[in-house]
Amino acid sequence: MSLGINDIKTGSIIKIQNEPFLVTFYQNARTAQRRAFARTKLKSLTTGRTLEKTFNASDAIEFADMNRRKANFLYKDAQGYQFMTVDDYEQFFLTDDVLGDSGKYLKEGATLDIVYFENKPASVELPKKVELKVVEAPPAIKGDSATGTSAMKEATLEGGIKVMVPLFIKEDEMIRVNTDTGEYVERVN
Repeated sequence: MSLGINDIKTGSIIKIQNEPFLVTFYQNARTAQRRAFARTKLKSLTTGRTLEKTFNASDAIEFADMNRRKANFLYKDAQGYQFMTVDDYEQFFLTDDVLGDSGKYLKEGATLDIVYFENKPASVELPKKVELKVVEAPPAIKGDSATGTSAMKEATLEGGIKVMVPLFIKEDEMIRVNTDTGEYVERVN
């Protein structure tokens, strides 16, 4: 389906060179005695790369054929990250190249939305926050917070993620992490 620049909105998924892109920024503009154009910032749903692209009024823009299905993350092996769809129990895998840093947030048994592009699994939609166990955290030393700023230390979480956490966080505690920023949110009781 072909679109014009007025049909694009932030959050739309369009197809450029047979690759799906999420529109993260959209601005429609017109200069004196010229045709309208649209400035966009796009994020690839298959590779995660970003690009800025300007579309002219005469450009034909195509919506990407996307759908979502629920799947359980099973495990990671030499092939990649193994998943199984919830509705028909179809198993498939996604590689490190496709998932990138998202793979570090996956826990066995987690149910996630898988984004399909042209009926093939293309990416994973992570929840905004995930709960992970602290596997390594150096002990707090008296006087660490004497500077008056919020004292933080680096902790390693399951999956190998390194996050700055407050000094009171200890090993084997569960914390909540923001998957967009990779930052500590709160301790889970």
